[in-house]
Amino acid sequence: MWTDAQKDLDIQLRREREEFLQPEKDRVKVFKMLAASYIKYMQIFRNLETAHDQLVHWQKRTVIRQVLDGVIGRILEIKKEMVELENSEFHYIDNILEDVKLLPEDIEVPVPRYFIKEKLEVLQQREKILDQILFNAGLQTQEVKKCVKAMTFEEAIKVIQVAERARQGRHRAAFMKQIYLEEKRERQTKLQVQMGPNPDDAATCIQKVWRGYIQRKKTDKMREEEMIFLGMSLPPHLKAISISQMHTGQMNVLQGEVQERHKEVFIKDKLRETEGLDIKETLQDQIGQCFIECRHIIGKFPDYPTEEAGGSMAILSQKTPEQVAAELAAKKEISLQKKAQKKKKEKEGKEKMKGKKPQKTGKKEEEEGWKMAPSNFLSIMEEGNSQYKAAWQNRDKGCDFLQDHDPELIKEEKREEVEEEIRVQVDELMQQKLENLKLAVDGEKSDKKKKGRKSEKRGKKTTMRKKIPEMEEDLTPDRTIDSLYRELVEEGLLIKAKTVNLSDYVGEYSYLGTTLRQVDIEPMPCLADVRQLIALYGILPLGSQTVHEKAPLVKALLLAGPTGVGKKMLVHAICTETGANLFNLSASNIAGKYPGKNGLQMMLHMVLKVAKQLQPSVVWIGDTEKIFSKAVPKAEEEMNPKRLEKILPKFLKALKAQDRVLLVGTTNRPFDANLKPFCKVYQKIILIPRPDYASRFVLWKHIILQNGGAITNLLNISCLAKVSDGFTQGHIIQAVQAVLSELRLLQMTRKPLRTAEFMTSLARQDPVYREEEEIFKAWYAKTQLGKARIRALADSEKAGKDACLQQAAGFTNSAAHPD
Repeated sequence: MWTDAQKDLDIQLRREREEFLQPEKDRVKVFKMLAASYIKYMQIFRNLETAHDQLVHWQKRTVIRQVLDGVIGRILEIKKEMVELENSEFHYIDNILEDVKLLPEDIEVPVPRYFIKEKLEVLQQREKILDQILFNAGLQTQEVKKCVKAMTFEEAIKVIQVAERARQGRHRAAFMKQIYLEEKRERQTKLQVQMGPNPDDAATCIQKVWRGYIQRKKTDKMREEEMIFLGMSLPPHLKAISISQMHTGQMNVLQGEVQERHKEVFIKDKLRETEGLDIKETLQDQIGQCFIECRHIIGKFPDYPTEEAGGSMAILSQKTPEQVAAELAAKKEISLQKKAQKKKKEKEGKEKMKGKKPQKTGKKEEEEGWKMAPSNFLSIMEEGNSQYKAAWQNRDKGCDFLQDHDPELIKEEKREEVEEEIRVQVDELMQQKLENLKLAVDGEKSDKKKKGRKSEKRGKKTTMRKKIPEMEEDLTPDRTIDSLYRELVEEGLLIKAKTVNLSDYVGEYSYLGTTLRQVDIEPMPCLADVRQLIALYGILPLGSQTVHEKAPLVKALLLAGPTGVGKKMLVHAICTETGANLFNLSASNIAGKYPGKNGLQMMLHMVLKVAKQLQPSVVWIGDTEKIFSKAVPKAEEEMNPKRLEKILPKFLKALKAQDRVLLVGTTNRPFDANLKPFCKVYQKIILIPRPDYASRFVLWKHIILQNGGAITNLLNISCLAKVSDGFTQGHIIQAVQAVLSELRLLQMTRKPLRTAEFMTSLARQDPVYREEEEIFKAWYAKTQLGKARIRALADSEKAGKDACLQQAAGFTNSAAHPD
């Protein structure tokens, strides 16, 4: 699987170099290129993730992990280009999938399992601490004690009497049964003694036992031979080796990274002992020889390169002594010239900025055509691909039975580290030796101390105090992270996330998206598209530090949709899949906590400090439209929901690329908020619709089975999916739970479920009407991306009309001037 993925990656990298470097004017062709690359990278991602999870060889896993991070980042970059090209978060590529003979499930974004596995112990320890704090604070809601009704003395005696009489009855029945069996056995033995033993019966009994034994032995042998023939079992002479390999493999997995570190340290120490002296002597001889050759050619000893210049590495590079001396002399002049050029460029830049205004480049880009933006991940993938080709592609795996590590590769890596450590020691010795030679032969003294003092003085002059932003100032320098964590938990700002996987958010794909867009109808997104976006924008960047630092940065995410579509569930799924902490800054949760401006600043500072220190973290704001509401209702004035409105942009500004912290807002009334500040805070907006027919069909089956129900021919799932049009996932769950009570589950075997049972409970709930859905669509059309999408559709429609007019004009001209 790893080999196939690497081959596909090599082909894809070559294809990108050929196609994406040239500008392209046809937007349809560009989207097809991007969609094809997205599909290919997604297949590579799925194969690499499976290989990384299944392999035990930690050196192979390291190489795969590097390539895996590069592929994830490249997928996010291509996704960004597709969004900018189509001005839409949702893309419909079912026609391309049909061409390459793939199903939508084949490009489902997988959640890498190493997000949780690599820090499983830390997460378990943190969960124990959180449970302990919640229990001590009296906020633990998991252990719910059932109320026990008090009994009178007489009732207690009656219960004991009933239980005791029942016990005695059972004991009496068992005793009588035993007496009956003993009497029966005695009667049978008396009959056998009177009749005498029968030789035929004895022979038949012996034959039966023997033939059964022989047949079982033959069957086991035939089954074993069949398994060996199919390759599903090892021959007997290799079984002993395989069992020992299995045990050692299990031990390696259990010991994990601790054992790996011990191996590396052991190999490094062994290399230092065996090869350290030889390396030191070789370096000293080479550097001394270089000194002598330079003195012979130039007439004087060269200056020893500084640590910044590379030390003895600069001397021992593959160059002649003359070139080394010339370079060392030229470097000083180049550094002085660079400083002078920088000062000139700064002055010229300031003058140009004052005198000239920046020119608009939009028209030029349109004339040149679309061109792929530079990538931060191509170099990572190419480096990983080259490592695979150099180290693993043609490596002999016959000697590595355990498949846990390769000692030769560790030696090669550690040899370089040992050489570097020894080189530092050799540099100090040879630098002193060079000074002694200069003093003895040429009579020169080093002026190293004077230069050092000057540089120190210059360093003191250049140090300037920078103004610290409001949210980045440390207001709690004397407090530990543990104490801040405890306070946030006790105040209810840091809550325990529910264990929900992203795969639990059930929904089917939309198979008519491309067809609808071809006739200029914008389709509503499906639940599978929403699931994909949550994985791309929420889970993948939070799970990997490399991806978060270099991929397109998403600081804030808004989930908007009607009540019951699963917005909170998706927030908990992000935390579950990445092991993130969950902070609740909803207006209802922070009401009355940390009052005043200073208190609010202290609260956000504590949240930000703990979130950064214990990253990844998710900051959730439920009913986030209340923060940006146009008018606060009188019933909510005491809650003061708008207190976060001004400070929230500063909170986001304090988040850097290295901080794996995501702000997630959920709302079921986004149209109540002021649009401009609302969209300024939330960088990505995901509109979650009510489920379509295909999703409802899957949901009914999944929820009924999940709650212990059984699906038979009497239960028409298609009818339920059709009737529940307009109802959300929450409505369906409530209807199923109302029907499948404990008593109904006990009656399931003799009274199967029927369609009509769910109709009554479903009819008691209010659906999401089409008018409400249209309000959500109208609101989304006013957002920045929605406006861009409407403009793009209008431009394409206008271009189509112009093409039709030109075609009609061509027909009239040909009719007026016949040949």
